[in-house]
Amino acid sequence: MITQAPRGTQDWYGDNMEKRTYLEKTFRELCKAFHMKEIITPVFEHTILFQRGVGETTDVVQKEMYTFMDKGNRSITLKPEGTAGAIRAYLEHGMHSEAQPIKMFYVTPAFRYEKPQSGRLRQHHQLGIEFVGSKDPLAEIELITLVSTFFEKIGLKEAKLHINSIGCPECRKKYNEALLAYLKQHEDALCDTCKERMQKNPLRVIDCKSPVCSEIVKDAPRTVDYLCDDCQTHFEELKSMLDGLKISYEIDTGIVRGLDYYTKTVFEFVNADGFTLCGGGRYDNLVKEIDGKVDMPSVGFGMGIERLINFLDEEGVELPAASKPDLYIGILGKEAKIKAFELVCQLRKEGYIVETDYLGRSVKAQMKYANKIGAKNTVIIGENELAEQKAKVKNMETGEQTEIALNQFGTIL
Repeated sequence: MITQAPRGTQDWYGDNMEKRTYLEKTFRELCKAFHMKEIITPVFEHTILFQRGVGETTDVVQKEMYTFMDKGNRSITLKPEGTAGAIRAYLEHGMHSEAQPIKMFYVTPAFRYEKPQSGRLRQHHQLGIEFVGSKDPLAEIELITLVSTFFEKIGLKEAKLHINSIGCPECRKKYNEALLAYLKQHEDALCDTCKERMQKNPLRVIDCKSPVCSEIVKDAPRTVDYLCDDCQTHFEELKSMLDGLKISYEIDTGIVRGLDYYTKTVFEFVNADGFTLCGGGRYDNLVKEIDGKVDMPSVGFGMGIERLINFLDEEGVELPAASKPDLYIGILGKEAKIKAFELVCQLRKEGYIVETDYLGRSVKAQMKYANKIGAKNTVIIGENELAEQKAKVKNMETGEQTEIALNQFGTIL
């Protein structure tokens, strides 16, 4: 056990680490273009934050949170998602007093105790955005555009936008009444969890993954048929903007998202097999739900890095390869060791990727190693090179050798 990672976790190294680094770098650069600022929140928060923000009737709060009492007898929870912590930080640091909107992005670990499966681990990692301060559906459009652009940049093709509106608390009351009346007609066939859900929060039944419950809710009332005038206007404007921008989408009334804080717009990017790559939406009441005083509309999304990598692999997308060393400096003899490493350090300061020998290998073994790590150029530094202050640099792709002064290597790399 001591040499195995806990179930539902994984180590990051090699190709997977390179893919993750590329995805994070691409996401950060894109967010910068959208004038979004990065935020890092603690890995753990007070449990009440998630109970109030995420919702006590959700599976996340009821079944999946890693919660414990700390040494001060406080209930602490490892964050299961990024939104609640970001909104808490927004309130704690008085961002609501600054010019709005506030646009934050994050790259964060998240923790959920659930059955580990492909792309869904107990410790996973999310890319996410919180856009606080705007009621305009243009805020949703900005996030949808960002996600679409991100997928284009990383080469992901099978990602279709699905949208829905689940209304506000006011129109949701009428919808919940209609949904509950429908569910009572099928109560005996529902799973035990949904029998409990239908009394506390009927909307959660729509999100059930049980085949029997999924079949039942196919004919259930739709949220879009119970929208109040304000929610209907918002949804129509969103669709009009998507049409105007020629962003293709599908209205999917099965999307309700699994967290209680969503209002009005909910959206997902779904692949050809129906698996969700990214999910988000609007949550206009979350800020007030957490604070009780400040009332700010907000919208956001999250997507899992592990799941993204799985989908990229399934589509056969090859991400840019990791950078290879520009130069391998081989060492021949003890006398050359210091000078060789001086060159290594100087070239690294100039921005080149340089590698050398740390194991006292033979020249032949060093060249074999240089070839294995994909060095673009190689050079051997020995007594003769030190005496003449020049050496032959070999281009490993063409085999061409160029004699150059030791202090001018950077000119040919």
